Amino acid sequence: MSGLAEILLNAGFTVSGSDRTPSPLTQKLEEEGAKIYYGQRAENITQDIQLVVYSAAIREDNPEYAQAKSYDIPMLTRAQLLGQIMKNYKTSIAVSGTHGKTTTTSMITSVLLAADADPTVSVGGMLPMIGGNIRIGNSDCFLTEACEYTNSFLSFFPTVAVILNIEEDHLDFFKDIDDIRNSFAKFAGLLPEDGLLVIDADIDDIEGITKDVKCPVVTVSGSSEADYTADSVVYDDKGCASFNVIKGGSVYTKVKLSVPGKHNISNALAAIAVCDRIGISAEDIVKGLDGYDGVDRRFQFKGRIGGVTVIDDYAHHPTEIAATLSAAENYPHEKLWLVFQPHTYSRTKALFDEFVKVLSGAENVVLADIYAAREKDNLGISSEDLCEAIKNNGTSAYYFGSFDEIENFLLQNCSPGDLLITMGAGDVVKIADSLLGN
Repeated sequence: MSGLAEILLNAGFTVSGSDRTPSPLTQKLEEEGAKIYYGQRAENITQDIQLVVYSAAIREDNPEYAQAKSYDIPMLTRAQLLGQIMKNYKTSIAVSGTHGKTTTTSMITSVLLAADADPTVSVGGMLPMIGGNIRIGNSDCFLTEACEYTNSFLSFFPTVAVILNIEEDHLDFFKDIDDIRNSFAKFAGLLPEDGLLVIDADIDDIEGITKDVKCPVVTVSGSSEADYTADSVVYDDKGCASFNVIKGGSVYTKVKLSVPGKHNISNALAAIAVCDRIGISAEDIVKGLDGYDGVDRRFQFKGRIGGVTVIDDYAHHPTEIAATLSAAENYPHEKLWLVFQPHTYSRTKALFDEFVKVLSGAENVVLADIYAAREKDNLGISSEDLCEAIKNNGTSAYYFGSFDEIENFLLQNCSPGDLLITMGAGDVVKIADSLLGN
């Protein structure tokens, strides 16, 4: 929401809005001329407002939502507004997938900046190279993440779309994997005839997703046949890959990544395919990917304390956790300590067995309470349940009811040379920041 507010402010709109508490984002918006209210109250909505925009987190009983309805003010969801903004650009790139959206969007951003393409970018994380989650450019190129939750991305108007992967998630909204696949198929079907779909060839029954697509379809894969693949992969001592990019059966270029993990090869291939097909040179692609060193909360190096390396990661789905743990294997360390904060009761319950399996592959697991986010019902599930199941698999697992207890436990048990990862989509990063005195 803050990124879209910045775009509107830059375009000359009068913007107001509300948040629970002040933050660097709200402070920046205030400096740029927005009126920010702290606390959501009906009186924040006045009758002179011409349009109200709300996010997926807002429910009908929200006082500001109800007031806007009572005044009969036109309303758009965040996704609908984003879709309207996309219409103003000749090239609108939308990056979707259950995992990897923020990283791939950031990789494409880095390449476009290396090529002086001057894009407008909306990314779902804090990207240091653009100083936040938004960049306002002056070209006909717009780049954004496209999230499937609540079918938000079906309000978009992309000319280039990326589908990185399709897995079970957001089961508080979707019925099952078939429902999710249907949503992604509809998203692919939004593309115009002169558009482009870049999709991972390893997605199950890919034809079911692409059957109604009228534009060219380009495939990528880190492990099987596709239009763009990786060959001769080697990893450095930080787990970052270098590889040859194979396009149409021959070497297109050689790429060196500055972010760790096998999963980032797939993300990079998607970024390469997009940038190549919209006319970015191989030289700028190589330069941009080499210069991309990560986004906040994606295997982010936070610092060291007492010889212990502290990493923070946003992973909150079993597949993402597996990818992060795989990246950690190639990162120099003695013992690995994983502090995991599950995100939402519905996801934890629906994917319980998968969480137990992947977390059992870690050396030492410390569990914080489930981060409820938008949910009120705990569905009878808890982090203590996860802890017991992981222990039953023979992995050292510990549960603590507060961050202070977790910090004290880590200070007593981590040794020089160990690797500590705080992980989750909630506020678990506070543990890393507190340990490091940030």
